[in-house]
Amino acid sequence: MENPSDSLFPDQARETAAELAASLAPAAAPGHYDELRGRAADAAAAGAASPLAPAWDEFFSLLGHAGFHDLTRRRANLERQIRDNGVTYNVYADADGPQRPWSLDLFPLIVSPESWKQIEAGVLQRVRVLDRVMADVYGPQRLLAEGLLPPALVQGHPGYLRPLHGVRPVGGTHLHIAAFDLARGPDGNWWVVSQRTQAPSGLGYLLENRLIVSRTFPQAFETMGVQRLAATYRSLIENLKAMSPAGADSHIALLTPGPYNETYFEHAYLARYLGLTLVEGSDLTVRDQKLYLKTLQGLEPIHGLLKRLDDQFLDPLELRPDSTLGVPGLLQAIRAGNVLVANAPGSAFLESTALLGFLPALARRLLGEELLLPALPTWWCGERAALEEVLPQLDECVIKPTYPGSAAHESFEAVLGRGLDRRALDEWSGRIVRQGDVHTVQAFLPMSQMPTWDDGPRRARIAPRSVMLRVFAVADGEQRWRVLPGGLARIATADEEITSMQRGGSSADAWVLTHGTVDSTTLLQPHLTPASIATRRRLVTSRAAENLFWLGRYSERSENSTRLARLTLQSLGGEDQSSQPLLAWLTELAVHGGLVLPSVPPATQARRVFERSLVASLGDTHNATSVGYNLQAVKGAASAVRERLSQEHWNVIVGAEHEFFRRTAEQAAEGGHSPLEAMRLLEATSGHLAAMTGAQTDRMTRDDGWRLLSIGRHIERLGFLAGALAESFETGAVHDAGGFEALIALFDSTITFHAQYQQSREVAALLDLLVLDRDNPRALGWVLQTLRGRLAKLAASSTHEGMGGAPDLAQTLPDPATWVLDDICEPGEDGRHPALLALLAHCTEAAYRVSDAISAHYFTHSGEAKQSLGA
Repeated sequence: MENPSDSLFPDQARETAAELAASLAPAAAPGHYDELRGRAADAAAAGAASPLAPAWDEFFSLLGHAGFHDLTRRRANLERQIRDNGVTYNVYADADGPQRPWSLDLFPLIVSPESWKQIEAGVLQRVRVLDRVMADVYGPQRLLAEGLLPPALVQGHPGYLRPLHGVRPVGGTHLHIAAFDLARGPDGNWWVVSQRTQAPSGLGYLLENRLIVSRTFPQAFETMGVQRLAATYRSLIENLKAMSPAGADSHIALLTPGPYNETYFEHAYLARYLGLTLVEGSDLTVRDQKLYLKTLQGLEPIHGLLKRLDDQFLDPLELRPDSTLGVPGLLQAIRAGNVLVANAPGSAFLESTALLGFLPALARRLLGEELLLPALPTWWCGERAALEEVLPQLDECVIKPTYPGSAAHESFEAVLGRGLDRRALDEWSGRIVRQGDVHTVQAFLPMSQMPTWDDGPRRARIAPRSVMLRVFAVADGEQRWRVLPGGLARIATADEEITSMQRGGSSADAWVLTHGTVDSTTLLQPHLTPASIATRRRLVTSRAAENLFWLGRYSERSENSTRLARLTLQSLGGEDQSSQPLLAWLTELAVHGGLVLPSVPPATQARRVFERSLVASLGDTHNATSVGYNLQAVKGAASAVRERLSQEHWNVIVGAEHEFFRRTAEQAAEGGHSPLEAMRLLEATSGHLAAMTGAQTDRMTRDDGWRLLSIGRHIERLGFLAGALAESFETGAVHDAGGFEALIALFDSTITFHAQYQQSREVAALLDLLVLDRDNPRALGWVLQTLRGRLAKLAASSTHEGMGGAPDLAQTLPDPATWVLDDICEPGEDGRHPALLALLAHCTEAAYRVSDAISAHYFTHSGEAKQSLGA
């Protein structure tokens, strides 16, 4: 197959890659700064062969001998790494599902040492100003009294938190992380467009971008003096610990809204990279004005929170009462000085674009300095003078909401004035005059354009795209900050100037170059002693434990429903399709397991109707709890503990669910599955589930979280198999030749049974293998023996950790060592097996009783379960 780049670069042997880039890369659009050539586009537009900026010339010169011919392959490898690493960005408005792969361009944005010097100095100055503004607003409020800040932008902002007025944060610093969105103007200077202080996103994604792009261009990355990032992250964590109440021994957690948040991937990624505990609000509780983490071993103190949650959701007692994401009592713990929260709650008002226009005067008042890094001219229309000045130039500006996302104020998407006709401009002018305070107008800046690699269907090419750079300042001591020498570059789509990931934009790594020595700091901890290693343990939060427990249950339930569906279809189309006891048994199991609806006529009366209903329900997630429903539940539970699963394990789970629903959708579009096609689908699903079981069994650390996953699987297996065996005796299927074989197949023991007992149909032989055998992982005796062992180990672990009161649930389960074959084989007067049926009923009841007890003790930390999470 022809490489798309071959037709574009046929004469590369006669030119270097840098010369080809200079001759073939289009210039930036007129009025934009051309990052590739390091000059305004108007100056470069005279000829496409204008020389490249020195850094870009060096970058292309280091592509290697394959040069441009290799870029399409590198792009494919980059996209594969993103898929393999599971890098996603959730899009709320995406009708096809909540997740899509993260979008990353092939080329990095290269920032020269001279440009970075300007950015670094300006950002450090601005974060000092913002921190002091926040200290004043929640302290003496002199800036409000002196008229340097309009009260409407502070006390009228929904992000201003009155419960925290007068509260000095632990450590004395309000802003531990601040992000600034910068754009380069046509003159080559950088301008501040906006700032983020509540819970700035991007620190995780830029790490993943760096990892992937540096591996894509290893020679250029090592040769060009690209500054590394690890030292800044290390400084952030060390500073958080130093400022927290317990000092260097502080336990820091990262607070996330959960897996449905748009940037959840980076929450999990950052927690893993920084060595923090990833928690949701439900994982935490406040006792005696102190914050605790609910774990399997009891309550663990939390001294610091790196929050990725908007302030209004933090505490339902004092902020939004409908919030299920926060922690009741958290603000009181903050006021008491018992927990550090980064950033200090209440900084949302600093994010208002309107504030940018007041910062020059604030810098002069607070620092006695002029701002080194200018912001775009900004007018808050709540001031009459600003309103009158900006209305005539509305067509050259951007209209933005003063209080974005506020329920109490009118909010809207930013609007480009140049995209409006005269009627629309007049309408906007009228709205602004009527409600000036909710509108802020900012000058429009044609953003610089960087080279991107477009390997479209016809030919590959370099395409210039507008770019915005988000840089981060992190605290490095009380009232000290440092700037991360890199950033998250966001690239606009080809047809607009708005750099938004939600609107289809892309990202790029940012390479900040240095003339000096590259910092080789890592986050590895070189000072661990054998004693400290011996005492280190991974905490299992109650929420993670519960999701692992249900991951185990739904994984086993998926296997059971898939095996039962396959067995039912085989029997309905096989030589035993007329066996009434077999059909009655399969009907009971299928209805009880949710594979068919109770209203469907049983297979004993309408075999084909029953078969069609079973096939139709396979992918139904609303009316049935069949295979598709269980696969979806597996993915849901796994997504909540994504950070604990290997990439391979996660890929298997996602792949199984995606492939199943893709094939069911295709068949539905063609009129529905035939039984034969359904069998093929179930066989493929069985393969995915076997890989999933292998990952859970052999690729997870045997900590308490894994034990609960295993316990969940065995509870589910015990209940399902005991119920199926009891039903086979109730319906008489076990005494039918076809039913006997089907029962052994459902227990996945056909090969073992016939190897030991040949063609025997004796009930005693059946019960010996399926009930008593403690070497057969599908036998009830083995399941109970394993389950009792896991429960005992879990109880011992809790007792060892000093939790106390951990129930020995193993003793509430039947002990298979006491079972005797003669007793359970003994038939009653009516031909039934009362001892066996009583034993099986005891197994089923005990399984779900243990499930409720686990939930009460380990997940909700209550003495009594308030509700059942059972089958």
